[in-house]
Amino acid sequence: MRRTFYLLSGFLSLGLGAIGAFLPLLPTVPFMILAAFCFARSSPSLEARLLDHRHFGPHIRRWRESGAISRRGKKAALAAFLFSAILALLFSPFPWFLIPFAAALIGGAWIWTRPES
Repeated sequence: MRRTFYLLSGFLSLGLGAIGAFLPLLPTVPFMILAAFCFARSSPSLEARLLDHRHFGPHIRRWRESGAISRRGKKAALAAFLFSAILALLFSPFPWFLIPFAAALIGGAWIWTRPES
């Protein structure tokens, strides 16, 4: 039962990460890290495929080893947060635009304080 839960959660995380490649506020790499975590508990072969992936593998390994995010990854995440906050500011009425704006500030501050690799 637990293995099935982790397997389904891994595929859900993988799907959300794929969608996040196209939506600015939905992050890709954190969902891939979560998918690797879930696959480690349900399917070692799927975990190995993620770890060997040329784009996501290095990010997952750095996160597992030291909780590190590359400077390029940080800049990309902050740019996506900024873009989303500007869209919310332009298209959401007051005070609703404050919610994504606050999320971008909090998330951006957290990302920026992570170690770099």
